[in-house]
Amino acid sequence: MKIAILSRNTKLYSTSRLVEAAQQRGHEVVVLDHLRCDLVMEQGDPHILYKGERLTDIDVVIPRIGASVTFYGAAVVRQFQMMKAKSAVSSQAILRSRDKLRSLQILSRAGLGMPKTAFTNYSKQTAELVKEVGGAPLVIKLLEGTQGLGVVLAETKKAAESVIEAFHNLKARIIVQEFIKEAGGADIRAFVVNGEVVGAMKRQGKEGEFRSNLHRGGNASLIKLSRKEKAAALLAAKSLGLDIAGVDMLQSERGPLILEVNSSPGLEGIEKATQTDIASKIIEYTEKLAQKRPIKGKGVEE
Repeated sequence: MKIAILSRNTKLYSTSRLVEAAQQRGHEVVVLDHLRCDLVMEQGDPHILYKGERLTDIDVVIPRIGASVTFYGAAVVRQFQMMKAKSAVSSQAILRSRDKLRSLQILSRAGLGMPKTAFTNYSKQTAELVKEVGGAPLVIKLLEGTQGLGVVLAETKKAAESVIEAFHNLKARIIVQEFIKEAGGADIRAFVVNGEVVGAMKRQGKEGEFRSNLHRGGNASLIKLSRKEKAAALLAAKSLGLDIAGVDMLQSERGPLILEVNSSPGLEGIEKATQTDIASKIIEYTEKLAQKRPIKGKGVEE
């Protein structure tokens, strides 16, 4: 089959590994910069122009959409779906997962454990907000932040109130979240493909750093998930409609607590930590996806 990987850089580890895995399994594969796709809406003939040429015969797309271009990237995925191509991650699931507030509401509704979280429309009741999530220390996150950027640990009540007020004065949207001390600056990334946890790693922040992101200098190691952790990862991905997902969670005294669910999880950290060929598992999933018949009467998600 013909697979299109939507990525802005062919040299990225995740992109190159997916290309390699697809070619090893005998597929034709192209890498398309989604920002260079022009979308044409026409009665009975939606199509995409790429560098002036019409794209045809794409069976499956694998989106690797960066957070900064979510809106246009999701629109490109939706257009491919309108052209009857299958997508490893649907456009609606991408949008759902990228909206931190919406995704937390969905995860909460599903009954999943998570750090206590509050969101407000620039409320002046900062003291009450701090109290509601268990007091200081607490974590303050920008809704649009990624890779650990825009995340602040406020260690005292006064510091927390000052940071919240500062963000509010800048009209920045934030969430205020309970700090899980027993996590010790570490979290777990579970990689889910087609309803199965295919790999998991524990990410430990560098000394003096409460954020465990590998982009912030953390390190990763193989971990065996407990039954509850595995179940939480699978339910989190399912709740957001993601067939490929990186589920981030904390280990706490009250069980696994979901932090967020990533719709374009990187492959480098998880493959190196687990010594598992995750890329091939994704390609295997796309093969099954291509064989699925569309459900009669079901259109593209809006």
